[in-house]
Amino acid sequence: MMQRDIFPLILKDLSKKLILLTGPRQCGKTTLAKQLKDSYDYLNYDAVEDRQILAKKAWDRQKDVLIFDELHKMRRWKQWLKGVYDKEGLNPPIIVTGSAQLNTYRKVGDSLAGRYFQFRLHPFCLKEVSHHFSEDISVLFNRLWQCGGFPEPFLQNDVQYYKRWRRSHLDIILRQDLLDLYAIRDIKSIETLVELLKTRVGSTVSYANLARDLERDANTVKRWLQLLEELYIVFRVRPYHQNITRSLLKEPKYYFYDFAQIEGDDGARLENLVACALLRELHYWEDMTGDSTALHFLRTKEGKEIDFLVVINHKPYCMIEVKWSDPNPSPAFTYFQPSLSGISCVQLVRELKREATYPNGVAVRDLVQWLAHWSLDPS
Repeated sequence: MMQRDIFPLILKDLSKKLILLTGPRQCGKTTLAKQLKDSYDYLNYDAVEDRQILAKKAWDRQKDVLIFDELHKMRRWKQWLKGVYDKEGLNPPIIVTGSAQLNTYRKVGDSLAGRYFQFRLHPFCLKEVSHHFSEDISVLFNRLWQCGGFPEPFLQNDVQYYKRWRRSHLDIILRQDLLDLYAIRDIKSIETLVELLKTRVGSTVSYANLARDLERDANTVKRWLQLLEELYIVFRVRPYHQNITRSLLKEPKYYFYDFAQIEGDDGARLENLVACALLRELHYWEDMTGDSTALHFLRTKEGKEIDFLVVINHKPYCMIEVKWSDPNPSPAFTYFQPSLSGISCVQLVRELKREATYPNGVAVRDLVQWLAHWSLDPS
């Protein structure tokens, strides 16, 4: 089994704090947790027999690590875990895995403040698989492009297998997790919302338009979108403005963690793939260093736009534009550079004959090679 890139970070902190490992369902969290030590006790709250063991606190304390999976589905689970930690400490070390975001956890029970470190595991990206597979980087990119980054279909490397997998994957999330965590009954409407979002990848999303399409009110649609974020189906990218309050009032974009399900628009799928790679790198850096990171896009009322702006510790770090074959730098770089001076500007091109750097500092780079090697260096 390949060792995930965040493995050494978690192993280093395992004896210091509770470890909360979150990420999309079936992205490899349980596999990673079981790799940390040869001896472990694994308890999954979805299993009836394991719930009984958890209720009695009758796990094997002689193991090297204790893994609690899907514990956030337990009522008042944070208070329960806090009691275990405060009474027994890390004997053995504890890792809690789950397929819902940390902001979901904050809504339930007592606080774990000061008792945990958080890590977020993403599906495979090109940079990670290039560390572990010997195939040419272009071959690995094509596999990601066709089968997505979730470990099971990626390792199968079969497009038909991926299409069958993704149907059951989304069905499990919507029909099991939504019911377990939120008791949502209108699953059909949320399925329709997911399909609508697929057609809007790369474009700003109007809550009012979605509400009209779904025949629901805008507040209900916003709540559903928040649930889809919390369950790691989509993630939101907001427009950037130095006035943060103003940026929150503008229409965002939504991207899918499973970018390969975007069909019929190669440009949108490519932009989604890059968004996933950038977000994964930002989360990796944030969980490793404690720095604050954010992914935004830039857009004016006149339509000038840059696909992504990476922000580190509230300071703009890098502008990134994604193109399929256009090697000419976007004029939007020149427009935004005066107000974002000193940051790097990169245009990533999927089909590029020759890389180039221009007098204004804009670099045109081969998308595949750049994604395989790019890393943050805020210093």
